[in-house]
Amino acid sequence: MTGPQPDGESGVRPPAPDHAVPEEVDAAARRAQEMLSRESRSDLSDGQWHRLHPLTPLFRGGLFLVVVIGIVLANMRDRLVAIFLPWLIPDLPAGVSSGDPVDWVIEEGLLALATIVVLAALVVIVGGFYLSWRFHTFRITDDDVEVRQGILFRSQRRAPLDRVQGVNLTRPLVARLAGLAKLEVVGAGTDANVKLEYLTTANAERVRADILRLASGRRLAERVEEARSPSRASAVSAAVSEGITGLIAGAEGPDEEPDSVVHIPTGRLVASQVLGGGTLWLLLLIIAMIVGGVVGSPWVLIGIVPAVLGIGAYGVSQIVKSLRYSIAPTRDGLRVTFGLFTTVTEIIPPGRVHAVEVRQSIFWRPFGWWTIKINRLTGKSLSDTSTDQFTTVLPVGLRGDVERVLRLLLPDVPEGEWGVAFEHGVLGPRDADPFVNTPPRGWWVRPLSWRRNGYLLTPDALLVRRGWIWRSLALYPFARLQSVALHQGPLDRAARLATLRPHTVAGPVYGNLAAVDRERADALFAQVAERACEASRADRSHRWAVAAPAVATPAEPRTARADVPGRADEGDGRVGDGS
Repeated sequence: MTGPQPDGESGVRPPAPDHAVPEEVDAAARRAQEMLSRESRSDLSDGQWHRLHPLTPLFRGGLFLVVVIGIVLANMRDRLVAIFLPWLIPDLPAGVSSGDPVDWVIEEGLLALATIVVLAALVVIVGGFYLSWRFHTFRITDDDVEVRQGILFRSQRRAPLDRVQGVNLTRPLVARLAGLAKLEVVGAGTDANVKLEYLTTANAERVRADILRLASGRRLAERVEEARSPSRASAVSAAVSEGITGLIAGAEGPDEEPDSVVHIPTGRLVASQVLGGGTLWLLLLIIAMIVGGVVGSPWVLIGIVPAVLGIGAYGVSQIVKSLRYSIAPTRDGLRVTFGLFTTVTEIIPPGRVHAVEVRQSIFWRPFGWWTIKINRLTGKSLSDTSTDQFTTVLPVGLRGDVERVLRLLLPDVPEGEWGVAFEHGVLGPRDADPFVNTPPRGWWVRPLSWRRNGYLLTPDALLVRRGWIWRSLALYPFARLQSVALHQGPLDRAARLATLRPHTVAGPVYGNLAAVDRERADALFAQVAERACEASRADRSHRWAVAAPAVATPAEPRTARADVPGRADEGDGRVGDGS
């Protein structure tokens, strides 16, 4: 354009240059983002309000219906038996009622009234289900996933896309038979999850792919690169071409199930539970039961039998939940699937793992078995007992399995550091041990494991090695570390020792390294704080597909602090966000 153009303020503007200035580049990027939002989504992720599957109220209120049906069947059992198994009902003397409520209604002449009551109850139930479905809607915008529901008492929940900690796809047994699934967007906070229950499995897969795509910024990164090219015409041309291709080829379908990098035999899974940490307690309880039965103390049996049954039921449930386990990398993060009857598929995006622990029980040591647990935000309340299944990424595995899973969980760790981490951290101590261990004067604090008790500082993470009976290695990435603390009691002060405690989000990985040399602990405190600050400034994993911009190094020297500045409890790694 060579002539003057109207402008919102001055009325005219000078001729446009041949190349895009930075302001025009940013405007082109915004236009590309808007066009991206329209052309890369499925029909359920277009920013408009949509309703869930019509059978949603039936599955959400299924327990209530089961209870009602059970009450009806229990009160009409005699009539049902008389209809289907009449030979089992003895002949009653004349004038004697069988106690069936239908007979009583007929005898009292209340059949018409009972029919009206039953029909009214059916109308109320069906009407309530319909209104519950109609007022339960969701939408996915450029920034949030929103759900609103309720008839008399309305509620609306919102999960910001850049705070998404994962997207879980749950298929309960009955819902799976009907081809339905529940989608759960894991938010950053306690009881902050947003649930879409229920969708068809195909729609749930598409919506999950849309949420992860928008949260990652992958398509946005591609379009911004095009917008930053010297020629705006080429960027617009590429955008139009991509839009036309999308219209012809159709929306992107759901991702195929990737091949798992770990395969756990059923025998190993069962044996690992039998030889788990609860086995010792179970054996002690069984011995107590036998002793109680021999000496004739019934109160012992009354108190112990429920505990034995509870431990056994817990072990069986863990086996059932761990069956059909698979773990594989995808372009949106780590995909973990588990569960025999209720199948759960979760996607853990990059940068959402706050701590990793490799752990081995003394009963597993002859077989070389290990388990891996992580600290991550699950969005569930502290009283929710299902949180553990979302923090166990490897129920039981050999050394090769452990190494493959660790590489998936921490992809930024250089390849040359894994040998040191496993040989010296998991299996150690070995010759030429790089870990800083407990000094000999602190053996009394950890009499069995003081030779193994130690830490190692790498460029990317803090490694903490502990335990002899239950050996463990915990890895704390600096970009996810919340803070670090030193504790010292009177006996520690006398022995010149201290306790190191890294802080992350709540989870099964609990870092508490005791009996560390005080001088070394002071130096470690400053080094961890400085590296955590630097990693937090450079981290951009809340938009993991967008290239991280260069971070200017401040001219003045920084002082080490225990708390990482700009680190919120949500753990998204964004600088200066204290919400």
